[in-house]
Amino acid sequence: MSQSEIARIREQIALEYQSAQFVFSRFTATAQHEFLTKRQENVASYFEELQKHMPPEAAMQLLIQESQQQ
Repeated sequence: MSQSEIARIREQIALEYQSAQFVFSRFTATAQHEFLTKRQENVASYFEELQKHMPPEAAMQLLIQESQQQ
């Protein structure tokens, strides 16, 4: 398990969640939906990548922690 790779992915997930929060003050309803959908697709991709470096349960816990911090 590469700790630096996990840290990189974790940072990307955090940025996606931060970006999703930003959408509520800057975009129209249609743009919000498209933007949020893309953020969630990106998070799902990072989750799959995380599972290559740690057990699925640990990856899910990390994902939950990041979502709660935002």
